[in-house]
Amino acid sequence: MKYELTKDLETGNALIDSEHRELFRMVNNLQDACAKGQGRSQVETAAKFLVDYVKKHFRDEQNLQTSVNYPGYPAHKKFHEDYIRQIEGGADKILASNADIASLAELNKLIGILVAHIRIEDRKLASYVSRYNK
Repeated sequence: MKYELTKDLETGNALIDSEHRELFRMVNNLQDACAKGQGRSQVETAAKFLVDYVKKHFRDEQNLQTSVNYPGYPAHKKFHEDYIRQIEGGADKILASNADIASLAELNKLIGILVAHIRIEDRKLASYVSRYNK
């Protein structure tokens, strides 16, 4: 399954949307590497890059939230902390299982959680930021 930033996932915030596009590109690259049976080093590199980028993106979002005193910050930050643990675990499973079907299904489940978060929480954040900056 290919992931893309569709209109229903766009927040209208240039930084957030560009980082979401990059996250989906990285997920797609990781899935492609696994599907093509590429070497462990390529899968490992893609998985590490995805985890590192998720952390960077979440830091950027949290910095944006604190800069505008976003009231949903504590819950948003908690989601980020929990999700980082989950995506790290998912990446570890992919590597430990040589990217078997179960580990890829787990990755898809984790990306589904992220998509739902983007659709609801990140759109709320972007709307708040837009109103704050007016």
